[in-house]
Amino acid sequence: MIYTLISLLVLFWLVGLVAHVGGGFIHGLLVLALIVFVFDLVTGRRASV
Repeated sequence: MIYTLISLLVLFWLVGLVAHVGGGFIHGLLVLALIVFVFDLVTGRRASV
């Protein structure tokens, strides 16, 4: 589930980068997704499938 959310946020980030719509909000969400992803990797927990 976490990887699906990260994928969607990256997609929205790319759309925002091209369209310049809500760029700050989308970039903030991308940073949040990256923090969650790194935290997940560091703690060694596996996302439930």
